[in-house]
Amino acid sequence: MTEVMSLVVVGSVAYDGVETPRGKVDRILGGAATYISLAASYFTHVKIVAVVGEDFAEEDFQWLASRDIDLSGLERVPGKTFYWQGVYSQDMNSRTTLRTDLNVFASFDPQLPPHYRSQPYVLLGNIQPGLQQSVARQMNGQVRLIGGDTMNFWIQDFRDELLNTIRQWDFLLINDEEARLLSGESHLGRAARKILELGPKSLIIKRGEYGALLFHPEGYFAVPGYLLDDVQDPTGAGDCFAGGFMGALAEAGVDPRQGPIDPKVLGRAVVYGSVMGSFCCERFGPDRFRTLSRAEIDQRFEEFRRFTAF
Repeated sequence: MTEVMSLVVVGSVAYDGVETPRGKVDRILGGAATYISLAASYFTHVKIVAVVGEDFAEEDFQWLASRDIDLSGLERVPGKTFYWQGVYSQDMNSRTTLRTDLNVFASFDPQLPPHYRSQPYVLLGNIQPGLQQSVARQMNGQVRLIGGDTMNFWIQDFRDELLNTIRQWDFLLINDEEARLLSGESHLGRAARKILELGPKSLIIKRGEYGALLFHPEGYFAVPGYLLDDVQDPTGAGDCFAGGFMGALAEAGVDPRQGPIDPKVLGRAVVYGSVMGSFCCERFGPDRFRTLSRAEIDQRFEEFRRFTAF
């Protein structure tokens, strides 16, 4: 039987405690790999690489499996699952971390099962750059598209390691603050040009409720944020953007080895990323994905098309 082409997602699976102006939950499924995988699963097959503790609930395992996410690479080890707790500001544009218990995630050393290593698409969540490089080395040369995320801590304290890592990537996903920090430029246009010179073939700058910017050698593309009537919880929205973006590219079967990716295909992927990020905010944690359908996703994609046409 021929193995279906899949997206390999590496990152954290966690539990979160979240408080927003719309309510509070003490413990809900979270983690970058969780959000990325759920969002991407609407577009392509997903194989997850992460670590959880003995307290990881069977019902959460079954939910991820029900989305046709391959959990062969989800390692369960003695100890507790990564836990994060935070509270959001009134406008939900900022948050304060109250607690971070890395637990089993502190010693996470991603090891890919053999059948993961021939997959064509890889999305590396926000983990130490050296671990991101380790995953890339475990792939057996069939990779068409690889990229990922990073954060201020890695940019500041692991800069050389990070630069060596992203030099090999097809795309980098970061927010505007991270883009300024990485480039040393305050203006996003100059920042983007400087980052592209560091190696990534494309750069996506996530701007929360203000949308996203895509930069590539042929130019740039901008998409606004989706105006939700009621934002419940923005946790994971950026990761869902990444999952929708990469999932859409995998669904399209893009292969940069055969030539540059069509900017229109990249643009569609950015819109799908924005769509998935917007749905994430409608419920606490990833709960919106318990009922979300592909028809709803495509309907909102068409809404984006209508409100950006002129």
